[in-house]
Amino acid sequence: MATEDRYARPIGDIDWPVAGTFDTNFRWEYQDGRESLLRLYEKGKEKQWNANARIDWSQDLDPENPEQLPDESIPLFGSDVFAALTNAEKATLRRHFQSWQLSQFLHGEQGALICTAKIVQQVPRMDAKFYAATQVIDEARHVEAYSRLLHDKFELAYPITPTLQRLLDNVLSDSRWDMTYLGMQVLIEGLALAAFAQIRDQSQNPLAAAVNAYVMQDEARHVAFGRFALRDYYPTLTQAERDEREEFAVEACYLMRDRFQAEEVWETLGLPIDECAAYMLESGFMQRYRSALFSRIVPIIKDIGLWGPKIRKGYEQMGILGYADIDVQAMAEEDEKVAEQYDARHAEIVKVARSADEGGEAAHGNGGSRRVSG
Repeated sequence: MATEDRYARPIGDIDWPVAGTFDTNFRWEYQDGRESLLRLYEKGKEKQWNANARIDWSQDLDPENPEQLPDESIPLFGSDVFAALTNAEKATLRRHFQSWQLSQFLHGEQGALICTAKIVQQVPRMDAKFYAATQVIDEARHVEAYSRLLHDKFELAYPITPTLQRLLDNVLSDSRWDMTYLGMQVLIEGLALAAFAQIRDQSQNPLAAAVNAYVMQDEARHVAFGRFALRDYYPTLTQAERDEREEFAVEACYLMRDRFQAEEVWETLGLPIDECAAYMLESGFMQRYRSALFSRIVPIIKDIGLWGPKIRKGYEQMGILGYADIDVQAMAEEDEKVAEQYDARHAEIVKVARSADEGGEAAHGNGGSRRVSG
């Protein structure tokens, strides 16, 4: 069945052309690499993986709670609307909300795939072209993994939210290479890392948790790529140019915060949209959750040098300024470690299963010998 038939809502045109004009840069100096980016390039090559082989797709999802997440992860938890639902309706809500969330991950990953291909063309330094080329295959793999999870396991998907589509349009249509980095590598990828972490750390379903853990391992490198490239570049800009980028970063964060309203889910399920939206705005849990989504973005914005009065004021108003001093390198190292732990668990499961199979074959063979000799 085609993905178009999996969508819970009509999507209109199956294609979305984004108009844009930018320069493609060739460079004839091949030995001008920065050590930080060349090390990242080596790591990008070493850490390539196959979604078919690394992930155990034979695992099933619970039809009533596919990712086996606590109900507290549903934005309506604690509301009168949620309390009035029957058990069957709550099961439907879990499936649809989780599908909606993963669908936005999927669409965002396709956006990252296209943006990174654009970076390969645009960026003026060869070391950045090298690393961006490894990220292109990373993003293709992420699209593959989320598409398979939604298509084969959920059998349900949602179209891209208007706010995410608007942000992608802004990033893709801008002709300046650093804006592609800022919009995708820092802002969209940074927000995605925080959202992925919630599922990785709370999901009791090993398939859903593993997909997010492995994607996060890659994404941590991608965010580092944006940090290294922009940290060198932004000090060379004028104050007016930095002010413009700060304004973009603040507006993008407001957009991304507001994209988590999930109105499409409430409307699809026939729930009162206004009441659901009002609860999400007033809920202390949702306010804390939306704030936590920016834990990966704020310290990177500070690190790359976009830390003037305009952006500090905007982040203070959003209640996220306190994340500025988080150690993003330590978080990236933890993401790496968690993915390796999933590899170790999977290897142990395969080892036990293989040992059991070999033991069964040996017992069968011995039994056959006894029957022959008898």
